[in-house]
Order: sequence, then C-alpha cells, then structure tokens
Amino acid sequence: MHDPYLSAADLLRQLREGSLTAEELMRDTLSRIEAVNPTLNAIVALRPAEELMEEAREADRRRESGHHPEALHGLPMAVKDLANVAGIPSTQGSPLFQDFVPKQDELFVSRLRAAGAILIGKTNSPEFGLGSHTFNPVYGATRNPFDASRSCGGSSGGAAVALSAGMLALADGSDMMGSLRNPAGWNNVYGFRPTWGWVPAEPQGDLFLHQLSTLGPMGRSPEDLALLLDVMAGPDPRQPLARGAELCAPLPPTRRMRIGWLGNWGGSFPMEAGILDLCQNALEVVRDLGHVVEELPPPFPAEDIWEAWTCLRSFAVASGLRSLDSNRASLKATAVWELERGLSLTGPQIQAASDIRSDWQRRVGELFDSFDALVLPTAQCWPFSVESEYPTAISGTQMDTYHRWMQVVTPVSLLGLPCLGAPAGFGTQGLPMGLQIFGPHGSDRMLLSLGQAYHQATEFPQKHPPQTV
Repeated sequence: MHDPYLSAADLLRQLREGSLTAEELMRDTLSRIEAVNPTLNAIVALRPAEELMEEAREADRRRESGHHPEALHGLPMAVKDLANVAGIPSTQGSPLFQDFVPKQDELFVSRLRAAGAILIGKTNSPEFGLGSHTFNPVYGATRNPFDASRSCGGSSGGAAVALSAGMLALADGSDMMGSLRNPAGWNNVYGFRPTWGWVPAEPQGDLFLHQLSTLGPMGRSPEDLALLLDVMAGPDPRQPLARGAELCAPLPPTRRMRIGWLGNWGGSFPMEAGILDLCQNALEVVRDLGHVVEELPPPFPAEDIWEAWTCLRSFAVASGLRSLDSNRASLKATAVWELERGLSLTGPQIQAASDIRSDWQRRVGELFDSFDALVLPTAQCWPFSVESEYPTAISGTQMDTYHRWMQVVTPVSLLGLPCLGAPAGFGTQGLPMGLQIFGPHGSDRMLLSLGQAYHQATEFPQKHPPQTV
C-alpha cells in the first residue's frame, strides 16, 4: 500500500511514470476510506467500488496506449457536497435534496474530470454550507481526526478531514466566511481562498452582486494547492467578473518579504488562551526564513467590517435560499435567520455596507503599499464539542450570532482577498490551529510560494498526522 500521506505531486508523478497504477491507487484509497471513514464520516455518497476500480483500470489503459496523462490523471477525488456532480447525490446537507442526483457537472467539477481526476463521491459539509461546523441531517457530523469528540470546522470540513486522515491527496473546497481556512487550521492541512473571480463558480443566478464566496483547493502542501488551483482556475465567457489567472505551478522561490501580524485586532477579536502564542511561534519560522514580521495596530474598525459583512452576507445567502422560502419549516434555524434578515434589507442598507467595504478596500490598499502580506489566526477558539451547534461565548465574551466566533476571517472575506490557511501547530490539548496569510488581489502565486517555503521548514501535515486514525 502506498503512503497515505504522500503528496499529490509525488502521486501524480508516479502515475505518469507508471511506477504506480491508477488501479493500485484506487484500491489503496478505498481501503484507507474503509479503515478510517466510519469513525470520521468525511467521505459521503461513496460510489460502488467496482465502478471506481473499472474507471481506474481505464485510466491505466489510456496511459499504456500512449495517451498523454492529464494534470490529475488517475487521482481519486471527492467533491464537496455543495456542488453538483453528475451521477452522484448532491444534497447540500439538506433533506430537501437528499434524493437529488444531477445529470450534469458544475463548471469546476467538469474541469476536474477533464483533468483526469476520478470522482469517487462527496465530502461532507454543513446544511447549505452555513456555519463552520460540519454536521447535517442527511449524513450526520464529521469528526476531528485529532479528537473525534471535537468539531472539524467547516464548511469544507469533510474535505479537510479526508486530507488530514490520508483518505485523499487533494480536495476542493469553498469559502465565504472561512470555510476553506478554518477547517484547514483545525485539521493540520492547507486551504487556499484565491482572489475572487480566479476560480469561477457555476454560471447561474446573479453574476454581478454577490462577490463574497469562492471555490478553492485544499491539500497537504502549498505545492499541491498550486497544482489543483491551476486546474480549477481560468475565466469563463459567461461570467463577466471571472478574471484570467496566471499559472501557479511550479512555484517560484520567494523574495524577502515584509509581513504584518494583526493578532486579535487590538482586542476586538476575543481569543481562547494559547491561540495567539501558538501563531506567534509559527511566525518565528517565517522570520527564520529571512522575512521581516512586524506587529500592527488595528488598521480599521473591526465592528464596521462586521456590520458590512453581516449585511452583505445575509443579502447573498438570502438570494441563494429565496427559492426555498416556502419550505422554511424544513430549514435549520440559522438558514431561516439569514433568509429573513437578507430579504428584509433595504437598498440604502446594502449601499451603506458597500460603502464600508469600499473604505476598507482603500485602507488595505495603503497597507499593501508597505507590507507584502498580513497574518491573522484562522479561528478564535479551539475545536469545540462535536455535539454543540456553535460556540456561544469565547473567553467570557458572549457571541451575539451563530457566526460571530468566526469574525477573524471577515477582513479577508469582505474584500475577496487571496488567503492561505496554513497549519500553525498544536495547543496544549493536542488540537491544531492555523494561520491566515493574505495579500493584495492577484498575489495568489506569491502567497503560495511563501507558504511552500514555510511548509518545507515545518511539514506539519507529514510530521504530525492524527494518531486517532
């Protein structure tokens, strides 16, 4: 059996060379899933083994016949259960869609398939992707591989756990409010939120107003993220705001950089004990790489960012859920809260939020005149009980919404900035935490290069895999 923590780059090289066959890799992948997934519940809607083995054998036949291997030739992947994959149930974690089997792939899924990936099933997510805790009434909860009594985060929680536990080498995710970054941090892997528009979503519904969420890659190294990002990225002629994207792989060496540490935003973000110290220790690695790291005061009022974010988020979420308004009784309470709030917003309220967003963009542009990247923790608390819906207090500060405990991600999300969620190490209870490393629009390759140098110095996913599995 191959090493379940081998990098995607190494696996793909072996598949291209023929030293590892797609059939062997698929057999090993299914064996690993059978061994650890019953405890963790990261992979859902798994396709029949014989179908997958035949697809793998067909990939081997194509290579043996001289067919030039695609970028993801023969690599097993599972798609986050918010996206449509032809022939696989796409439930969004909701009983309303538990029997829905799409006939057509979403745009990015079609790109994965065209690149040679073998789509084996889905990765679990919260209902409609709401809340950074992966549980839903269709498939249940996904558990943290470092402590199965804890949350794995979300909404890309199933993807992060599958990577952390060695079930997959690459995974897709999506991120509106930390859904790539928090589960990466809580599962000791990497998640990358690209510049908004770099990876276009399915061209449906409104194409102009709701610039908050994005698709992105997850993996066990930034080098692997770059490989997957290059497959997912690229403009789509149906989407006017989808931007062209430079290729990221191979990643270049990094130059000496000036990096700003924002900590807890001057006390505006309540933090559980140990998080800031752990992140500052991780930044010592960055300093040792030759970069300058400086502590910064709060550059903008956190509450203003929060007010703008919650308004525009509810506006966007309600747009996506409005077709289900007549089924409110079947929606979870947080979805109803977002729907009601979003539908009640007035034009002037939305404009006021956009004005704040614009002010923050101008201010962060000034910061990036002096700093190459900025850093925050990926979350304000350690992984909480899997039985809880969300934290109601952090270090004595009461949380006034279901998502206030994730406020630390909003400075990035509000502007659609590129951001790498990277492992920062482990707390005293053996639970992981992460760093958000973000830069100006279009700095995706630079951030991944910085992340790869950090990864080569730490190798957290490889050196500290979960022992519970």
